[in-house]
Amino acid sequence: MQGITKRSLAKDAVLIIVGIFSAALGLKGFLLSSHFIDGGVTGISMLLSSLFRIPLAFLIPIINLPFIIIGYRQIGRAFAIKSTVAITGLAVCLALVKFPDVTPDLLLTSVFGGFFIGAGIGLAMRGGAVLDGTEVAALLVSRRNSGVRVGDVILGMNIFIFAAAAYFLGVDIALYSMLTYFTASKTVDFLIHGIEEYTAVWIVSDHHEEIRELITDKLNKGVTVLNSEKGFGKRGEQAEATKVLYSVVTRLEVSRLRDAIAEIDPLAFIVQHGIDDARGGIVKERPLH
Repeated sequence: MQGITKRSLAKDAVLIIVGIFSAALGLKGFLLSSHFIDGGVTGISMLLSSLFRIPLAFLIPIINLPFIIIGYRQIGRAFAIKSTVAITGLAVCLALVKFPDVTPDLLLTSVFGGFFIGAGIGLAMRGGAVLDGTEVAALLVSRRNSGVRVGDVILGMNIFIFAAAAYFLGVDIALYSMLTYFTASKTVDFLIHGIEEYTAVWIVSDHHEEIRELITDKLNKGVTVLNSEKGFGKRGEQAEATKVLYSVVTRLEVSRLRDAIAEIDPLAFIVQHGIDDARGGIVKERPLH
């Protein structure tokens, strides 16, 4: 069990470190020289940096700080610690590491800048952290208002950001920046397997009772227990009864859930798929962790 935890932490650390350097490359190697911005909290930081000549390495952790506090309260201490380390690492990387200005072409700058930023954000999320606090804020708003989805909140924030960019930086830069954000968001979606905010997880294991208690008591998530029978295998048809667990979690929680299940049963059969939205139940009514 301890070995699995150490391997999991090492894997998360590698993902977060690679994500930091990828995002820093997208920012310093592509966007900053052309004054393009991204969406979300990073975009706000870049816009303020362009307007007031404040170093981006200083603004990113400062503006993300409130969202880290929200993440600590709503998601958990481990998430907050990882995200703090990731965002601090990004700020240090921006301040100290030199990246070449890769290309003067504006179209290539917007597309590949967005790609590397999106890859960095996606890899950090795979490691259980965030480099941009936008999703944490959007998740909190959607939990307080069941009629508002996470995607709606993020869209509204970015409309405001790019409208401000068009006013202060010019329409051309705003349009290129929108292309940057679109590329970054699609890259994130690819890396975390889907654009959905929620993920349904099916679990088949002989240790189903221990896993059920883990999900309900330790992770504070809802779980549905389905009566089932084992199907076909090497020995042909089997009529042995078993239990199948079904739970819905946010995509920020999938990594922690899978790691926790692996500690109980490394051979558990797990299937996950994205769902468009989830309403009611423990997903909305109790803390994420």
